[in-house]
Parts: sequence; C-alpha cells; structure tokens
Amino acid sequence: MQFHWLNKQNNDKLIIFFAGWSFDHKPFEFLNCKDFDVLMLYDYNNFDLPEICQYKDYYLIAWSMGVFAAYQLRGKLPKFNKRIAVNGTPFPVDDEFGIPHKPFLLTLRHAKTGLEGKFYQNIFEKQEEFERYKTTPVERSIENREQELNTLYDKIKTADKIYENYYDKALVSSNDKIIPTKNQLNFWQSKAEIIESGHFPYYNFKSWNEILCR
Repeated sequence: MQFHWLNKQNNDKLIIFFAGWSFDHKPFEFLNCKDFDVLMLYDYNNFDLPEICQYKDYYLIAWSMGVFAAYQLRGKLPKFNKRIAVNGTPFPVDDEFGIPHKPFLLTLRHAKTGLEGKFYQNIFEKQEEFERYKTTPVERSIENREQELNTLYDKIKTADKIYENYYDKALVSSNDKIIPTKNQLNFWQSKAEIIESGHFPYYNFKSWNEILCR
C-alpha cells in the first residue's frame, strides 16, 4: 500500500481516504482540505498500513475497492467519528452486492487493455469530466495497476462473507457503470444516499468537508 498526504498542516482532524483500484493522488489534488489533514491510501498490492499519527478526531472516506480495503483493515484503523462509503461495498465482487462475477473476471482478464482504453472513460458520467481527468491523470504504471487487481481479487476470494456493521453512510451514484447502482442499493439499503453522478463523483464537490457533511 502506498500513501500520500493531500494535506498535512498539523490540524486536529484527520481524514483517511481509501482510494479505488488503479488510482493515485493526482486526480484528487483539487479538493479543498480546509482545516483537515488528509491522508490518502492507495495501491493495494499489499495491505500494509503506514503509521498513522495521533489526532483529536478521525474521519473515514472510502471509495470503490477502498470500501473493501478499509473494511478488511478496520481492526488496525483508529476510531472514527464518521465512516462514509462512496460507490463501493465490503463485497466488491458479488452478483447481488457488488460487481457481478462475469464482468469482473472479464475486467481482470483484460485489465491492461482496459487501462489503456475505456476503463477511465466508464468511470465518469460525462465526457467533459473525462476530459478534466486527463489534465491530472493517474501516474502509476499499467503493470502496477494490473497486478493490484489480481492482488485484490485474491483478497476478495478469501475474505469473510459476514458483514459486521461498520460504515455509517453510503453515497451511491445514480449512473455507476463500474459497480451497479442497484447492487449497491441492495447492500446499503437505508444507509444509502443517491447522488447524481458516475462512479467517480468527486468533481461534484469542492472540498472533502462537503463529502463528510452529506
């Protein structure tokens, strides 16, 4: 696992952000951190957490495959004031609650081709969002991202299938082409809030605090 401080100003409050598969910090640098320090975790080629400093208050935002990763590491994470899942579930490959097995296995088999082609286009709802992404794209190598998906699937296959109540709220995009909206709603039920967006909803926000306050 890699980490990147999106903001580190010795504030009292820390947001820990678990990113989705294949991402790094570059597409998120535009979000205003205000009076929060923000630690971003990504690249799940291993699940080794960095040392997390002492803060007065902690908040968790987990996105896509990061929802699964954070849940798997919950025993090693601090006690959070609020835990938000964004377009993901603790069962990311699941015919009812996540990405159905057949399309996931196709993505896994053709990950390199997808990363070079339409995968990132499918993350966004609108073409102009994809064009905006291309101004600050992910910088990780395709080989690193391809291996990450294999590592995640190995973890998913051996993960416990029983969910202990952990997340306080889920933001679910109305037009998610990666993890079907219907399957997310199947899992989160009353904890879900639908937002008008694609799988990557962050251009709808100006700051991390806006996400926390939903």
